[in-house]
Amino acid sequence: MIKVGDELPDVTLQEYSEVEGNGCSIGPNPVKVREAAKGKTIALFAVPGAFTPTCSAKHVPSYLQNYDELKKAGVDEVWCVSVNDAHVMGAWARDQKSGGKVRMLADGSADFAKATGLTLDLTGRGMGVRMQRSSMLVKDGKVASVNVEAPGKFEVSDGATMLAQARG
Repeated sequence: MIKVGDELPDVTLQEYSEVEGNGCSIGPNPVKVREAAKGKTIALFAVPGAFTPTCSAKHVPSYLQNYDELKKAGVDEVWCVSVNDAHVMGAWARDQKSGGKVRMLADGSADFAKATGLTLDLTGRGMGVRMQRSSMLVKDGKVASVNVEAPGKFEVSDGATMLAQARG
């Protein structure tokens, strides 16, 4: 499993970007993780699935509520990673009104989840391999803190915990 001091994996995620117009998007666009993280402080959080109850009602909102304070604490970008396709992540971004604050990054083949060792097998529930609910503070591509939730929990990967870590 990824740990403090490790570099983010050298994988490519996918992202939709909003453009002018009613719900129109461009993409998916590749996001090379190491390249995108270079020289930045990133609050990265991972969720098992877009539109799932805890993820939609608590996880994303906790980062949106703490966004301004995270920026003041030196966070350049907030990333949400999920094993979903870019189309779903784009629709979820619109639903959560996260545009301009949280980058919704799709890990469609679970490459990021596998490379970090944070996979979650939900095959028995019809969801396949997903990413464990977690968060990381990343500085210049290296993990400065990592928080992994116990199964079924939402206690250590929220926006308030990340804010405390960013303030250090």
